[in-house]
Amino acid sequence: MKVLCYGSLNIDITYRVNHIVKEGETISSYSVIKGAGGKGANQSAALAKAGLRVFHSGKLGTDGAFILDKLKSFGVDTSLTIVTDNQSGNAIIQVDDEGQNSIILFSGENKNILKTEVDGVLSNFDAGDWLVIQNEINELEYIINRASEKGINICFNPAPMDEAVFKLPLDKVTLLVVNEIEGAALALTDGDFEEILNTLCQKYPKCKILMTLGDKGSLYYDGSKVYHHSCFKVDSVDTTAAGDTFIGYFLKKLIEKEDAIAALKWASAASAIAVSRKGAMDSVPYYDEVRSFLGESI
Repeated sequence: MKVLCYGSLNIDITYRVNHIVKEGETISSYSVIKGAGGKGANQSAALAKAGLRVFHSGKLGTDGAFILDKLKSFGVDTSLTIVTDNQSGNAIIQVDDEGQNSIILFSGENKNILKTEVDGVLSNFDAGDWLVIQNEINELEYIINRASEKGINICFNPAPMDEAVFKLPLDKVTLLVVNEIEGAALALTDGDFEEILNTLCQKYPKCKILMTLGDKGSLYYDGSKVYHHSCFKVDSVDTTAAGDTFIGYFLKKLIEKEDAIAALKWASAASAIAVSRKGAMDSVPYYDEVRSFLGESI
């Protein structure tokens, strides 16, 4: 089985600040770091570090070539990624003293994907393989439809959430992954997570649903039963790639046919390690690190 992550590649410029800048305010940062990111790239890194065979496809400029080198160092196959002379996607990230973040995105080549390029990429995958996508690239409707026609399992994370998500054929998605805020927006409700889940199940009855709930843990609906797992308590340093890490490890265990509670436990442990570290891809732990963490926690 092969896993394709078709998603964004961004040059991340991360500023460490005392607090997230407010409207009309100018503040100083005490460090700035240029790094490799993008939700797609982060999820590819997480999937690979978890131990899956992962292919990344997307589009970026030569200014972001170092991102591909980074992904390759984690074991990601980047041969299906297109490099152009145009500008790569960029992210301006503020991380405060509590580890919370605020992000401004410039799409760059992430939003210049062509249908012919999609066809070429998907020709390398077959029924039963997995496609992982987010909401930072264009042609998502086409990608979902074509993958569904080929019988490829689809994992969709609608982040960053916007109105365009409502126009996507989500009934063709195998696994829908949301946090509580994204879930509420998609369900059009301001209720608690149980109401959000119930509404999503009614709107998308064919989807399995994975929802992260911050300090309330996480839950997974497999089509017939809801499973819940609490979060691991750690000192938060940077939450930038926490959700991407969770997805990578949960999908790893799901593909390996592990039970739902084990999948939630491993994903929760991996994301706990990630938030205790600085950075995006570099914060994602390797499989043996998560196994060691769980050994210490059990």
